[in-house]
Amino acid sequence: MRCIFVGIEYAGKSTLVDLMTNYYQHRKLRVHVDDHFTIPDSSLSPESRAAYVNFPDDVKERMQRMQLQYHVEVIKNYPNTLIAGWHIEELVYSSFYGDDSESTYYPKYHINAQRGYETQVIEARLPDVVMIHVTASDDAIRERMATNPHEYQVIKETDIPTLKRLFQEEIDRSLFTQSGRKIVLDTTDKTPTESLDELLLLSEPLITFGELAVRAMDVPDSDYQVRYENGVRKTIPV
Repeated sequence: MRCIFVGIEYAGKSTLVDLMTNYYQHRKLRVHVDDHFTIPDSSLSPESRAAYVNFPDDVKERMQRMQLQYHVEVIKNYPNTLIAGWHIEELVYSSFYGDDSESTYYPKYHINAQRGYETQVIEARLPDVVMIHVTASDDAIRERMATNPHEYQVIKETDIPTLKRLFQEEIDRSLFTQSGRKIVLDTTDKTPTESLDELLLLSEPLITFGELAVRAMDVPDSDYQVRYENGVRKTIPV
């Protein structure tokens, strides 16, 4: 399944990406994970992240545009793709925080390319693209901000209701929404495992027969090896 996780910071996108990564890898499948669209890029070294914060706005904007476009090809070419944030996050945060001197974001440069990225993916006629709107209550987001703050936090507590509305509005405009390729997952008062189970259930009408077969595989909870005996695939705990 090609997953595009979108939603406000602290909703649980990265947690679900990690869980889905483990889910596929435990079934001996490769994944392509990209959870690095929030400024500064979380996959960079600490030194690079600290430097990135102070890059000029036009440099940040250009780097973001390039990676947004690049990941059109990632979605098209890699099965089991897990992307968090991508194009919708960029639009919401640059529009809302671009003129805030305390923010790491750049002003929106009047290049509304979000539908263009989506069009390129949709024209590829991929059967298993799913946009997952991850959300949570205002109180849940505030609690997560307090108990597990991010090093480079983007959002401000007072902005939570407005940002959630902006995400909702942009997701409603999405071509993935219009084509029925969207699910909504509210992580409020759910454990990570409960959220994963709900994600798998809600996405089931949108998956391929191959994905359904993967989900039906009986695999041990612990590590295991795959063997074939008389043409029959078996999983052997190790």
